[in-house]
Amino acid sequence: MREYLLTLCITAAVTYLLTGPVRKFAIVAGAMPEIRARDVHREPTPRLGGIAMFFGLCAGLLVADHLTNLNEVFAKSNEPRALLSGAALIWLIGVLDDKFEIDALIKLGGQMIAAGVMVMQGLTILWLPIPGVGTVALTPWQGTLLTVALVVITINAVNFVDGLDGLASGMVCIAAAAFFMYAYRIWYSYGIEAAAPATLFSAILMGMCLGFLPHNLHPARIFMGDSGSMLIGLVLAAGAISITGQLDPDVMNLFAGSERNAVHQMVPVYIPLLLPLTIIAVPAADLVLAIVRRTWRGQSPFAADRGHLHHRLLEIGHSHSRAVLIMYFWSALIGFGALAYSVNSASMWIVLGVVFLSAIGLGLLLLPRFTPRVPVWGQRFVPPRYRRRGPAPEVAEPTDSAAAQAAAPDVLEKAEEPCDGHRPAVTAGVARVNGSTAIGPRSRILDRRTSETSR
Repeated sequence: MREYLLTLCITAAVTYLLTGPVRKFAIVAGAMPEIRARDVHREPTPRLGGIAMFFGLCAGLLVADHLTNLNEVFAKSNEPRALLSGAALIWLIGVLDDKFEIDALIKLGGQMIAAGVMVMQGLTILWLPIPGVGTVALTPWQGTLLTVALVVITINAVNFVDGLDGLASGMVCIAAAAFFMYAYRIWYSYGIEAAAPATLFSAILMGMCLGFLPHNLHPARIFMGDSGSMLIGLVLAAGAISITGQLDPDVMNLFAGSERNAVHQMVPVYIPLLLPLTIIAVPAADLVLAIVRRTWRGQSPFAADRGHLHHRLLEIGHSHSRAVLIMYFWSALIGFGALAYSVNSASMWIVLGVVFLSAIGLGLLLLPRFTPRVPVWGQRFVPPRYRRRGPAPEVAEPTDSAAAQAAAPDVLEKAEEPCDGHRPAVTAGVARVNGSTAIGPRSRILDRRTSETSR
């Protein structure tokens, strides 16, 4: 455990320290696209945060290779090298997309090629544990197709959910934490060495997200871009493939009594991980809903819109930070709920706890729909939005020509202001701009109701 924690800390430290220089490089390189209609941020923000995350991944693998116990993972398995090869390819495609906005079909082809590279080096699904049947061996073509499908689904699920500051990195970090606890339990409790690569991948993934998250919290100073979202999606998929399709249930039947019992013991987490992962069920649901919504409208499945789950939360009335925390809550509930159920699937308390927390989550989700009436004596203890507002003061209208002439300059000033909600474009290096785009004091943020640029 100490070596895993050391690898996690080194990965987080390298990612955190490199994000600042990468941000300056992104500004100089012009990797700051104009604000689109579906964006939430209001000022151009540099991308390319995936560069720091990729070097954090390399640092984590390099440190693990020189540790006493984790070195056995590299000696007995080729999976870390397969992960590094696929990650380098998908990261390069993401960097090009962050800078030049390449076509969606080209990105999809790159994702499939990256998955194929990992399959060629041994990181593939060999068999599936199915309840009531046992272990089902897959042919090479079946394993390759299933592996590529899982990688592509996971990458795009993470990419689709990357729409709010700190959302994707935080959700993937929660998913990686739940996955690490499960994989470490398989490796340490049962002594199965085949679970060691997945444990290492999840520890490194947590370090990548934790190191980048301080720079990406609202208001974000830098975005991970496709170079980061596709990278962490591929690492998460690699861990699922490693422990799902390569860990033989026959090894666990020594502890469970039989192969069928071993399969049943692994099913609560294994089967949901394949379609694609229980711990990223929220991004996967967002992905499916987006594809159905766009095809129903006659659009391309890759056409961007403002119909994602985080957009809906903002439309309901949640603030930016509250919407992110709600998504964190549901990801943690699903991921750690599946983890607890895999440890003791016969406990009714786990099911009741998940149901109770789900009810709390629904209450938080619908909170903006309700405005409770707070008595006068309790108004000082609640946020301002729940306090009673007195009648608006009456404004006396000008009755004579002198008063009308006195109010005329104010009317003219208001008339000269732009009424279409647009504002001049902001470029890097201009003084009095938000810290996410240039050096200088933070500018005054426009009213949300008068801005058409919302993420």
